[in-house]
Amino acid sequence: MARDSIHSMMSALPTLPALLEHIGHPQPRKGLSFLDIAIVLIAGCAHALSVAWPFSSGLAQGQPVWWLQLLALAALVRSLERCARFKQGLLLGWLFATAWLCGIFWWLFISLHVYGGLAAPLTVLAVLGLAIFLASYYAVACAAYVRLAPLGQTRRAIVFAALWLLAELARVEFFTGFPWGAAGYAHLDGWLDGYARWIGVHGITFLAAFLAASLGGLGRSRRQLFMFPVLAALMVAGALAAGKQTSTPAGSLQVTLLQGNIAQDEKFQPGTGLPTALRWYGEQLQGARTSLVVAPETSLPLLPQQLPEGYWRAVQARFASGQQAALIGMPLGSYSAGYANSAVGLKPGQVQPFRFDKHHLVPFGEFVPPGFRWFINLMNIPLGDFRRGPLGQPSFDWQGQRLAPNICYEDLFGEELGASFTDAATAPTVLVNLSNIGWFGNTIAIDQHLAISRMRALEFERPMLRATNTGATVIIDHRGKVTHELPRHTRGALVGEVEGRNGITPYAWWVSRYGLWPLWALGLGVAALALVFRLRSGRLLA
Repeated sequence: MARDSIHSMMSALPTLPALLEHIGHPQPRKGLSFLDIAIVLIAGCAHALSVAWPFSSGLAQGQPVWWLQLLALAALVRSLERCARFKQGLLLGWLFATAWLCGIFWWLFISLHVYGGLAAPLTVLAVLGLAIFLASYYAVACAAYVRLAPLGQTRRAIVFAALWLLAELARVEFFTGFPWGAAGYAHLDGWLDGYARWIGVHGITFLAAFLAASLGGLGRSRRQLFMFPVLAALMVAGALAAGKQTSTPAGSLQVTLLQGNIAQDEKFQPGTGLPTALRWYGEQLQGARTSLVVAPETSLPLLPQQLPEGYWRAVQARFASGQQAALIGMPLGSYSAGYANSAVGLKPGQVQPFRFDKHHLVPFGEFVPPGFRWFINLMNIPLGDFRRGPLGQPSFDWQGQRLAPNICYEDLFGEELGASFTDAATAPTVLVNLSNIGWFGNTIAIDQHLAISRMRALEFERPMLRATNTGATVIIDHRGKVTHELPRHTRGALVGEVEGRNGITPYAWWVSRYGLWPLWALGLGVAALALVFRLRSGRLLA
């Protein structure tokens, strides 16, 4: 009798899929509550923290947190599932992305106010205004999701991932681009980073958005439980792909990376930081003993003709013979020809110094967008109007290595670095980043930029040397791992060995030929199919 009673009770309980559908199915609402708004704002902040976690110490400080990125984006999707009107999706997407982007690049306040001299209220408005503007891409994506999402949860997840990818690509391409803190960077050291060599950071963003949308839509359908093996297989495949390599060793090079730690507010001052910078970097360049020495962006902050008498001739003479070479960040040009933010390469036996001119310039910092001269005049930032260098400039050849410089946030644009990878015989064996993050103080910007460099190393399977003014001055291997690091905000020289690599990754192959168009085609194709299905079902205006 007791056994029959227990059996009757068990049979009366709902199955797990039915329970999920009953409890977890999000119900559309005609209006948004304070709780809905609070959830997306908190989720947006969490999304920013997932790219570089600032609250831990030691080696874990600044590390990406992949699972937090998935949970944050899943919370947004969950909120969108409750939207009955596309305007609600527009608002929630805007709030989420504005909170996320403010949390990503709040440190712009330091460069604009502390070092640029812009009034604090105007600086807050400038940073917030930039976040609100860039957030509009994601707002449109979320509104489109509310309107276009099909009934099946798997298809809904694919549509959300495609729309989110389009928003990310818009942030890459439009108005010179500023994709800092893209979602894919949170998956460094996670289960998806093995896909970097195949689809790049933005392809990882698509996969992450698909996973987050699947998680956020839990409970919509009983059949959704069958998605778990698929999602598990996707993550396991990424973990296995991380162990495979398409590049081969190309020899090693002993390097010295210089970090002057010159105070940003004194760097261009004749009586303080300028003499210190010239003296220290001059001594380090003269005394270096490795095959290559690298000085960071504008380490010599004057044009060659403005340097003290004999200074530049002495530096050139130092590397005119022997077995050593140098890459030095400094401005080049003239009033008539225009000025460039450049890297100069010196080595024995060359007729003319190697020159690399920065291609992707920072708006308001390195060039003035049309109609915004008044904004620049409100600040006191030197070197504010440079000439753009060409795309795909030659590498600096030295001791069997092809060294490809990039300056500051140029390593943010993998599709532009990829222009040098069309031919395996001439493709770079080592990437070299020269940066000055001193503009942004001792902030999470350093960790975020380090994550960007690590992702480029993974995408191209190339080591990355980073010589910076204040940090992170590091050597990154072709697997995206930091092998040598100098303490931040200290003055010193990092000595180590880097192994160059040959070969072309699948990502390098297609991005060097087609740029980001394959990803654009994926996003637009899925969105177009979703629109067609909606029109056929007659639910587009529902």
